[in-house]
Amino acid sequence: MSLYTDLKFQQNCANCPIHYRAICAMCEPDELRLLEDIKFYRSFEAGQTVIWAGDRMNFVASVVTGVATLTKTMEDGRTQMVGLMLPSDFVGRPGRDTTPYNVTAVTDLLMCCFRKKEFEAMMVRTPHIAHRLLAMTLDDLDAAREWMLLLGRKTAREKIASLLGIIARRDAELTKAVAARSIAFDLPLTRTAMADYLGLTLETVSRQITALRNDRVIVLQGLRHVIVPDLRRLIAEAGSDDVMEMHS
Repeated sequence: MSLYTDLKFQQNCANCPIHYRAICAMCEPDELRLLEDIKFYRSFEAGQTVIWAGDRMNFVASVVTGVATLTKTMEDGRTQMVGLMLPSDFVGRPGRDTTPYNVTAVTDLLMCCFRKKEFEAMMVRTPHIAHRLLAMTLDDLDAAREWMLLLGRKTAREKIASLLGIIARRDAELTKAVAARSIAFDLPLTRTAMADYLGLTLETVSRQITALRNDRVIVLQGLRHVIVPDLRRLIAEAGSDDVMEMHS
């Protein structure tokens, strides 16, 4: 059973950790106050489904903390991970009644939600929100095209480095450590999930992570904590600089 529960606390939009890059990033103070009136928070435990593909979605939301996956189930039952939702990413599409993907919490997840009908009405009255949504949608399109390149042309080592680079970059942006050369973060995906997302085998993922560790491109502490001594070197291992812009 999904928690799908309104949290007791209310967080001020102006002090939100994702405010500067979320859907509300371009809003003026008076517009933020309007958003406050239609927002609420929902939390999900790791492994819980936020929404199933094809279900009606009566809200849209920004990921505040945690990570979710987008998956698509084919007619024969096979499931493919098609995207990651990281902090500040936007879930749902105004004007669309249902969602085409399953959205599942990978870690404990906190989402800042907006009632859909009110949000759609506010988009008409508030160009800043409409403009920001358009920009984020175009960024998603660019990221999808880059991901096609990654899956189709990059080596296994480059794929792993690209995924680690995306997660490291987002973590650095949220902690305002973008200019830092060394970055540390907790990897939100299991190696099995990484293999599914990248179209690799589990053995290949483990082998390439070990190789990156042995070459000192990354340092591992435990199973999930990753230290990147030099982010530029990790990006170079990804095969291009494009990963720096993906999911931005």
